[in-house]
Amino acid sequence: YKMAGDSSFPDVDTDGSEKSEEMEIVVNVGGVRQVFYGDNLNQYPETRLAELVNCLSGGYDTIFSLCDDYDPGKREFYFDRDPDAFKCIIDVYYFGEIHMKKGICPICFKNEMEFWKVDLKFLDDCCKAHLSEKKEELEEIARRVQLILDDLGIDASESRWKRCQKCIWKFLEKPESSYPARVIAVLSFLFILISSVVMCVGTIPDLQVVDAEGNRMEHPTLESIETACIGWFTMEYVLRLISSPNKLHFAFSFMNIVDVLAILPFYVSLTLTHLGAKLMELSNVQQAVQALRIMRIARIFKLARHSSGLQTLTYALKRSFKELGLLLMYLAVGIFVFSALGYTMEQSHPETLFKSIPQSFWWAIITMTTVGYGDIYPKTTLGKLNAAISFLCGVIAIALPIHPIINNFVRYYNKQRVLETAAKHELELMELNSAEGKAAGSRSELEDPSREGKEGPFYSSRIKVSHSDTFIHLLSEEKHYRTRLQSCK
Repeated sequence: YKMAGDSSFPDVDTDGSEKSEEMEIVVNVGGVRQVFYGDNLNQYPETRLAELVNCLSGGYDTIFSLCDDYDPGKREFYFDRDPDAFKCIIDVYYFGEIHMKKGICPICFKNEMEFWKVDLKFLDDCCKAHLSEKKEELEEIARRVQLILDDLGIDASESRWKRCQKCIWKFLEKPESSYPARVIAVLSFLFILISSVVMCVGTIPDLQVVDAEGNRMEHPTLESIETACIGWFTMEYVLRLISSPNKLHFAFSFMNIVDVLAILPFYVSLTLTHLGAKLMELSNVQQAVQALRIMRIARIFKLARHSSGLQTLTYALKRSFKELGLLLMYLAVGIFVFSALGYTMEQSHPETLFKSIPQSFWWAIITMTTVGYGDIYPKTTLGKLNAAISFLCGVIAIALPIHPIINNFVRYYNKQRVLETAAKHELELMELNSAEGKAAGSRSELEDPSREGKEGPFYSSRIKVSHSDTFIHLLSEEKHYRTRLQSCK
């Protein structure tokens, strides 16, 4: 294209004798004037700019269906659109692909492409990935806003049991919903800590008691505290299961499986203690109970339910499987190489501690991870040199993937904070729009009393829709208006 000031326009006769391929189209987008030739635009006849080539013969109705304004003297089409996005979109006519400039909102750019009727397949893959990421963020904001609105809304058509279920679910699952819910969340957190402390303190020999058969067992007071904690966990899990909207999803959720693993050992060991003696030997029962008591460590993972930091760490590790795999691969190769070298070099020493290569694996692991227990160590000069190289390589192998893992953690943590803030701002914007709608409705009723029974319900229904379907318009195909999130830069 070229600037309009540098071009001369050919005269068009009334018979339309000029060929569309030689025709010049002047487009003014947001104050930026540009000239296009028909042969370039006709490469993609379904686009809006290509339709401008043949719209003059259709009259003003056809012209104004394609643009916002038209100057017949200058033969100039006016569009109230983003000129920066337009400069990127017109690349499709010259290069066959589109790249989105840095600083342009991907959602806005997608809307601009749809306005100019340019297919998204022309967008480069790197820009498509950015667009997909932004779509996921908006959908996550929509989901959060919808959850908040569902919690605030009360459906009178629901039965009393359904409303009771919702109240219990909010009470146990959403600490931010009310002050009593926060108190319950704090109590649950304290019960987890108390139970974990009791499990650790119960293993101290000085605090244990001896039964009639001479076996050591936990102090009765600690067992009572343990029973109280398990009772709380059981009641909490049962109430959450009863009030959950999707019980199948609830049962197979990871954190709920952890809850079951934290509760189940207590009841199984209790059953074995009272009934197992009749079915098997007492020693086998005690061994089974001891093994089940070890499973109580699973309750420490319940802290992740009340800690956003642990949840963020879990997500960062999930996103870092590739980096963790590289770390394990580096260590595995190093362990195999240095253990084999260590075994070979230490065979000349009469008091060698390297009896075999598999036994040398343990030495290589504690050396490359810089633990160094000292139970196995080299005694020859070459063996010591091999050990020095092994722990230097171990430090490098461990340090390389750490930075990407930390970046994943920081990126996800910051993203969650941004999404939470965006959801709150969207709710504030909805409240503001609702207040403006009510004010407009009251003014119209005061100005025209005859419309009181007609448009009053319209404003009321519109406000209700804005409180229940906040992001449906944002994610739908309706493009007749723009929301705040669609206009972000």
